[in-house]
Amino acid sequence: MKHITSKDNAFFKHLKQLAHSSQQRRRAGNALLEGIHLADAYLGACGQPLHCVVSESALDNAGVQDVLARVDSERLVCLPEALFHGLSTVVNGIDLLFVVTVPTGRLPEHQSTDCVILDAVQDAGNVGSILRSAAAAGIPDVYCTAGTAFCWSAKVLRAGMGAQFLLNIVEHCTFEGLAPRLSGQILATTSHADQTIYQQDLTQPVAWVFGNEGAGVSEAWMSVVTHPVKIPQPGGMESLNVAASAAVCLFEAVRQRSRP
Repeated sequence: MKHITSKDNAFFKHLKQLAHSSQQRRRAGNALLEGIHLADAYLGACGQPLHCVVSESALDNAGVQDVLARVDSERLVCLPEALFHGLSTVVNGIDLLFVVTVPTGRLPEHQSTDCVILDAVQDAGNVGSILRSAAAAGIPDVYCTAGTAFCWSAKVLRAGMGAQFLLNIVEHCTFEGLAPRLSGQILATTSHADQTIYQQDLTQPVAWVFGNEGAGVSEAWMSVVTHPVKIPQPGGMESLNVAASAAVCLFEAVRQRSRP
């Protein structure tokens, strides 16, 4: 394990840039995973990180020890607690982080399986929650248009709880580049629909479009939606949170496909 004690160390300066600059993370193609859960999930799904950074005070933590035992020794870096806290964005968390490479998503020529399209979903918590629901429901692909929160930001990673490691995520998708690749039914929720999500046949592959928190699904995407549907709300609320709507939709498909 490499020990760094000076804030003037070149590698520590690099870590600090990554920790505090989303632009730097995008330029380097890196993400920072904080905490034992994300580290454990990454090791299980993706293998070795680029670097594993831990504070001296966390070395006695049993969960940290389990993670360190699975990481190649040349990737381990130990920092004094004061230096580590200059990197962390988590309050009262475990002093462990991974530096990983952000995978490059694949945009297929023809989308024949289920997918989720995030149409300018801005809130990091919503994006992370939708990714988590998509991974849990067995959705393989998520496509993000401009305006959608960066799927590998710290907040989205925390909300996703490791879902990013199980999905093919493609960011910066355009309507013109993605829509022609879709086939079959394209669904979006709208309060103006006549049919409910429970009346729609979801046993075949679906491209799900979930829109911006305030504006909803854009006109361009609504123009190609084959089946607008609504979620019944007998309690009288005007609308559901987009992450909640996504969970209802995705798991209604799971329910229908689980029937004898």
